[in-house]
Amino acid sequence: MNPMPELASERLYEGERFSVERVRYASRGRQLSRDVIRHPGAVTIVPMVDNDHVCLIQNHRIAVGQTLIELPAGTLERGKDPRVTAERELAEETGYRASRWDLLHEFFLSPGVLDERMRLFLATGLTEGPTNRESGEQIENRVVAWDEAIDMVRRREIRDAKTIIGLLWADQCRA
Repeated sequence: MNPMPELASERLYEGERFSVERVRYASRGRQLSRDVIRHPGAVTIVPMVDNDHVCLIQNHRIAVGQTLIELPAGTLERGKDPRVTAERELAEETGYRASRWDLLHEFFLSPGVLDERMRLFLATGLTEGPTNRESGEQIENRVVAWDEAIDMVRRREIRDAKTIIGLLWADQCRA
């Protein structure tokens, strides 16, 4: 399938973590436009404390006004290696450092409006250390048995998309 030719784009908003562009493109002889959120990408990490336990976090999310159960994650800095970002985010949010990193998958979270590409890493060989959470972050570690984490997805207690994808994909890789 051939991509639709982009005719022009106009920056509508420039924020700290993302921007919004109005993209004009041609499709079937018509000129159309769509507003697109531009994002540098992100990482999410499945931190295996041991073979049978994973470290999740409870993270208060202002956008939805709720505390969610999630995998640790973070936004890429432009030009930075995703693994370096994953290492930094794991240490900052959970205090853990990993001796082994495996890239499990890459996916788009909401490609209808957002170009963010998420990289999913498995982190093993963890050692504990201090956290370095950002000012204003309300995060708590929650180490749970692997089977319990999967059951939390099934019971719909975990509602964060990257966490659902990450846990279920990692579970398939473990099988």
